[in-house]
Amino acid sequence: MARKSESKPTKGAAKDGTKKPGRFKQMIDVFKYTQEVDRTTLPWMIGALLAAIAVGILVSWLVLNSPWYGIFMGLAVGVLIAMLILARKAERAAFSRIKGQSGAALAAMQSIRRGWDVAEEPVQIDPRSQKMLFRASGRAGIAVVAEDSSSISMKLLEKERRNIRRVLQHDNVPVHQIVVGDGDGEIPLHKLPSHLTRMKKTLTKDESAQVSKRLVALHRSIRQSVPKGVDPMRARPNRKAMRGR
Repeated sequence: MARKSESKPTKGAAKDGTKKPGRFKQMIDVFKYTQEVDRTTLPWMIGALLAAIAVGILVSWLVLNSPWYGIFMGLAVGVLIAMLILARKAERAAFSRIKGQSGAALAAMQSIRRGWDVAEEPVQIDPRSQKMLFRASGRAGIAVVAEDSSSISMKLLEKERRNIRRVLQHDNVPVHQIVVGDGDGEIPLHKLPSHLTRMKKTLTKDESAQVSKRLVALHRSIRQSVPKGVDPMRARPNRKAMRGR
């Protein structure tokens, strides 16, 4: 009896059989989306490329008395700088796409690759207004993030601060209260990850681990306080939307 032939997905194909876009195609899509959101992307990239080539030619002419090495060297450095500019502007464009959505602050916090332990669910929520707080802990202490400066969010921040102090039972762990926004004393959404990573580290790794363990005791499910039909795990923006898809 003949064996049934089983079709295997080809390399680079998705689970549903569709072919995944190549790396170059993805870069083109990212550039198109970023340029659509921020029209200064292309001028900045071209300017960086030309400036690197000009500097390379000047250095090569002064050192080797020939511009050709400088052209190739400047071109390589210029492409690298242009890609860094594209990456930075693409990240900012992605955050601008989700700005104002419930859970945008959580998405920004989760983009931090290391240094912070981010809680997967909101740590405080107001059932009526659906205002939420998000929390992260690390060597810089504890960061509690509100998505606006409304009176409800401020009350939630103070409530969470008291809960944290009650569980930690000592005052040597900094508790940073952060408000996302564009006003005075607020942190813009696209600057939230860099703001957190630049915070001064005041705890050792062991102390940070102990703080995380104590916060687990504070963590509780908020589903009972959420009105029926509302899922707190949906209180986060679609990551495909951040990629412009």
